[in-house]
Amino acid sequence: MATLNEPQSGKAAEGRTKKSAPRVDLTAMVDLMFLLTTFFMLTTSLGSLNAADIAKPDETDINVVQNYPESRTMTILLGKNNKAVCYMGTIEKANMKVTAVANIQKEIVANEKLVAETHQHNPAKYMIVIIKPAKTAKFQDFVDVIDEMKIANIKSYAIDDDHIAEKEAEFMRINGL
Repeated sequence: MATLNEPQSGKAAEGRTKKSAPRVDLTAMVDLMFLLTTFFMLTTSLGSLNAADIAKPDETDINVVQNYPESRTMTILLGKNNKAVCYMGTIEKANMKVTAVANIQKEIVANEKLVAETHQHNPAKYMIVIIKPAKTAKFQDFVDVIDEMKIANIKSYAIDDDHIAEKEAEFMRINGL
């Protein structure tokens, strides 16, 4: 690999031989390093981005109302301080509860079991989740909830940041969210 070059010009001075410092030639080592670096760069694959696909529908007529089946719809409202409000069904019959965004997975799993039992474990009757981030919500909380949708394998979820009902807003205001 490396060669050690010693000059042969050591002359005697007062009975002693003068030794010079040896020189090391590292040219071969540098060539090998570049070859290995090039090899590993070409043979390994770079990490791909893991991005979640999110599509929001185009703005439509204000009078168009999207009805979701009450028995299998869960709504998650994102607020401030890493808190969320979640409930099943419609807002009129909602039993809202405040939970930490870190614990939202437990709510999703519990509601998924409830939907499965209600519909006799029919795979066509899966749970639908509506995510409503409020103006006070952090983007990180939104990303965490989207990740939870992927982890829990929720087939259908929607993001609706434009239509927070007055009852939902009032509940969030009372709870400081």
